[in-house]
Amino acid sequence: MPRFIPRRVLRVTLPALFTCLIANPLQAQDARGQRSNPAAYGPEVARDVKLVRAATEAYKSIDAAVAAGFPRVVAACLENESAGGMGHHHSNRARVDATIELERPEILLYSQHPDGSYVLNGVEYIVPFRVWPADSTPPRVMGRNLIPSEPLKLWYLHAWIWTPNASGLFSDWNPVVSCKR
Repeated sequence: MPRFIPRRVLRVTLPALFTCLIANPLQAQDARGQRSNPAAYGPEVARDVKLVRAATEAYKSIDAAVAAGFPRVVAACLENESAGGMGHHHSNRARVDATIELERPEILLYSQHPDGSYVLNGVEYIVPFRVWPADSTPPRVMGRNLIPSEPLKLWYLHAWIWTPNASGLFSDWNPVVSCKR
């Protein structure tokens, strides 16, 4: 057994570990009943999901995402053996500020096929603590509070708008998303 953990493994494993450690009680509610159907969260969420889908439809093509300021390649892919994956987080740094814009998510969540092509699974909204302090009222989107992540120093919320998630529309992990290509 090796005496050290390679840096590549640490870069992928530590963010996933941090996310597991900061689980939100509201996500347990998602897993128990409401699942991935936007209508189950009410008409406002169903409307918002339609708007985000329309706004991100073009990003099913990685080339369109790159043209909009998202990186083409993200090395780390986040996966939890028992809960599923988050995939590759393609973050548009120009969008990271104190404003949550429903139709302009900060992060696009992709997985990759064996041939290297990308699949858009969902979006993530983030707001850094430096512009929205952790001890303040949480920012909101789609009728939900963003979740504080002390290790990452930001608020976040996943929305699995393209790939159904049996764990819930707003859960961190999606059981059908994998980092295995």
